[in-house]
Amino acid sequence: MTQTDDVVRLVRGVLGDADLVGVYPHGSAVLGGLRPHSDLDLFVLARRPTTAGQRQALTDGLLALSGSGAPGESLRPVELTVAVQDDIRPWTYPPRSEFQYGEWLRDAYLRGLTPEPGPDPDLALLLTMVLRGRAVLRGPSPEHVLAPVPRADLNRAMAAGVPGLLAELDTDTRNVLLTLARIWTTLATGDITSKDAAADWVLARVPAEHRPVLARARAIYLGLREERWDDLLPQVEPHAQHVVREIERLSRTSCTPLITGRVHVPTGTRPIDIRRTPGEAPRRPC
Repeated sequence: MTQTDDVVRLVRGVLGDADLVGVYPHGSAVLGGLRPHSDLDLFVLARRPTTAGQRQALTDGLLALSGSGAPGESLRPVELTVAVQDDIRPWTYPPRSEFQYGEWLRDAYLRGLTPEPGPDPDLALLLTMVLRGRAVLRGPSPEHVLAPVPRADLNRAMAAGVPGLLAELDTDTRNVLLTLARIWTTLATGDITSKDAAADWVLARVPAEHRPVLARARAIYLGLREERWDDLLPQVEPHAQHVVREIERLSRTSCTPLITGRVHVPTGTRPIDIRRTPGEAPRRPC
């Protein structure tokens, strides 16, 4: 029994097979394979909304099945997202998710927080990966149960996620740098690649002074180096600023809402979970 099998068994036990449309991997699992620091990313499609009790049961179960990301830990961190089929087919933006578990909120879960339904722009990228990956853990092939995501909405969702990423630059440096690289790559090429492939694409396009930071993030992600940033810390923010400027440039040309805010967030500032922010900024006239 694998960790994935255990998570799928939990989902089936909580939601019930009658209300479960399918379970699908996304992220690294469908973009070149899991890396040493990859999360276990799973998407669950349900037939009906969840109850508070079901969301609490999923949270409690995932706290036991998900790794915290600590060095040497055998369990991978789990990111699990649940959506109701009627909420995302036909497609509307922003989409709505029923539940999301991620290790970045473990402390909050332990204090009693239970994820709630709400708008979730990140579903645009997640569903696109599910549809392109066509991998199935349970249920029908995803193209039979999901609507395609328009390219414009995929771009909007990625741009909308940048402020939340920047808020975590000090605390989740590797993941933020690699995710920014993937956003730039996808906006420029239309392709969704693995994080290390996106880093390769960006490294070929940034000035020499911005390469060491991303090269370090890529090496850590691939398990080639231990996590360490103290020697490169002064270069982290300038690199992020450069990449965000490129993302903003592409956002303007693609008529995607512009990103606002500074890159640096002082250590100790709690990031905002943009996936649970009601509503969204008005779209710019095109």
